[in-house]
Amino acid sequence: MAKNLIALALAAGLSLSLVGCITTTAPIANTDSFIVDNTTYKSTGKSQRIKTIVLHYTVSDNERSIQLLTAGKVSSHYLILKNDDDKIYNLVPESERAWHAGDGSFAGRTIINDTSIGIEIVNKGIQPQYLNALKNDNLDYHPYEHFVEFDEIQIKKVAQLVKDIAARYEISPKNIIGHSDLAPSRKIDPGAKFPWQQLYKQYGIGAWYDDADKVAFMDTDAFSAATIPELKQEFRNYGYQINNSDEWDKASRDVVYAFQLHFRPRNPTGEVDLETYAISKALNKKYADTNDFY
Repeated sequence: MAKNLIALALAAGLSLSLVGCITTTAPIANTDSFIVDNTTYKSTGKSQRIKTIVLHYTVSDNERSIQLLTAGKVSSHYLILKNDDDKIYNLVPESERAWHAGDGSFAGRTIINDTSIGIEIVNKGIQPQYLNALKNDNLDYHPYEHFVEFDEIQIKKVAQLVKDIAARYEISPKNIIGHSDLAPSRKIDPGAKFPWQQLYKQYGIGAWYDDADKVAFMDTDAFSAATIPELKQEFRNYGYQINNSDEWDKASRDVVYAFQLHFRPRNPTGEVDLETYAISKALNKKYADTNDFY
């Protein structure tokens, strides 16, 4: 009898312990139905989230480019194939972030993917016979003739696409750039044969200098008197990230080369000569009031 009472007591205690371990979830309160009013008050301190269009070449053919941009960690918003057709492919919605720019900086922004639209164009980049030229020929940079031409239909597609995007997001002409402009020590695309001048003159796309201003700044005495920090400041004023060293080290020359790929593509050397100086001054004169460093 005593043993049975002990057993009953232990069983009851165990049951109470288990009951004590059971937790109950408080009911979730229902919120009232409030109205979000997006008309009564409006802020003026705002701007478009998309600030930059970045143009790339894929360094590959159609099939490989599609595979890389749809099945891997690299992506772009748009892809222009090497096809004679009427298609422009939208791979990532403009409202989402594509992984196309990587590390770099332009116009004061250091995380370009967050505020840009990326456009990839199928193009091999460097002609096969010149792929090892930097090593074999002891060159620092690829000259104009090493690059691959773009098809005219590709440029027409780029023009239509960029013109539309730039208008919808109110993108500054200066902020229509190449991958090399934001990452000059890593990238050289879209290369010396991408027709920036044609896009500007034929379609009104992007930035370009006025010839009269360039001629006016072809001043040998002023160029000779300019210090390295002063010359570097011209690139910085336009939007390029360049260091403060008092020399033309490789990183600084990479910036010069990227600038020349964009604005003096027939002779990209990485060296600041009189013409490069004049072009930088002409651009900064023309676009002095269009900085967007925020």
